[in-house]
Amino acid sequence: MAGRLRIGKSRFLSRKDTIARLPMIQQSGLRGGVIYYDGQFDDARFALAIARTCDSMGACILNYTKVVKLNKDGQGIVNGLTVRNLVQKKSYKIKAKAVVNATGVFADKILKMDEPDAPKMIQPSQGIHLVLDSAFLGGNDALMIPKTSDGRVLFVVPWYGKLVVGTTDTIREKPKLEPLPLQKEIDFVLNTAGNYLVKKPKRADILSVFAGLRPLAAPEEGSTKTKEISRSHKVVISSSHLLTLTGGKWTTFRKMGEDTLDRFFKLKGLKPVQSKSAEIKFYGYTQNIPDGHLKVYGEDAEKIRLLLHEYPKLSNKLHPDYPYTEAEVIWAAREEMAVKIEDVLSRRIRLLMLDADAAIHAAPRVAELMAQELGKDSVWIRKELADFNKMAKKYLINLHTHESQ
Repeated sequence: MAGRLRIGKSRFLSRKDTIARLPMIQQSGLRGGVIYYDGQFDDARFALAIARTCDSMGACILNYTKVVKLNKDGQGIVNGLTVRNLVQKKSYKIKAKAVVNATGVFADKILKMDEPDAPKMIQPSQGIHLVLDSAFLGGNDALMIPKTSDGRVLFVVPWYGKLVVGTTDTIREKPKLEPLPLQKEIDFVLNTAGNYLVKKPKRADILSVFAGLRPLAAPEEGSTKTKEISRSHKVVISSSHLLTLTGGKWTTFRKMGEDTLDRFFKLKGLKPVQSKSAEIKFYGYTQNIPDGHLKVYGEDAEKIRLLLHEYPKLSNKLHPDYPYTEAEVIWAAREEMAVKIEDVLSRRIRLLMLDADAAIHAAPRVAELMAQELGKDSVWIRKELADFNKMAKKYLINLHTHESQ
């Protein structure tokens, strides 16, 4: 479908070639395979790159800021927001010509602020992932299992030196900031993956387990299956002129933005502005891809190396089994809007996702470094550690032993 832009050409593989690429694949009954190519990215760092790109173009990016009210003029048209800074505990009023509700699974909460009787637009669908040691699959290729017991596909994908195994598609009625994997989801992923691997993974082998929620459009009455719900995005305009963007996915985010702005121009009777987003390179773009784990920083990798050269002690690892250094904590606090331990260990580096125990081990040193950089005291360190450890334990498999709802 990608034509000349494709990464590589799909083709059949012999049984021998399949085993060579996936050394730990179950060989009983194996006759061959099909190889195809797909892209891979780090969602949190991509979101950060987009935010920093916008910042460099004049946008004002706010972190840990919650919308508490939609402000309206005398005709009931939205003309701004009241927001609360959750770190400094201060509220602000912001004036705006347009307000776009692009809050994913939480879009209905904003719609209720606009109109208390607003119908439900979002149906959260949960997907979970288990993280295993790379030795369970071997090689550098991913495994896609095209048909499972519930009719969906399952992936076993190399990521940052580990294997990410998933996912599921489970209807959840209420969105949560930290959704918990269900026991049945964990069992499904373990059992399905185990059918295709020489060594069947067990609960004790899981390094981290995490869940996410997809903001699917609410289904028509009578439809309950998530695979019947549209994955396409849509833009809805309320009578108050609030624009709500729902659905969609990472791979179509540019189109989602363009469609939203086009609807805004039409709503306000303005001449459309031609999008230039396809020509804009993301913050950190470089053709000289750095070596090692710092490559995710792009052009900033060299600045982190300069920081290490200036302060050699920052080359200390946060955990002996992982390459992440103290310099990256300083960089995250100084340049990447990190204000909590969770920001660093979950979304600037992905240690919590890769190995929850290792992240808990690294947290005290991360707290000390952040406190030094942000001017915080020992009280802040204690509270941050308590908050992080409470949250991080949700990524440990033993927490979900009795989770069944």
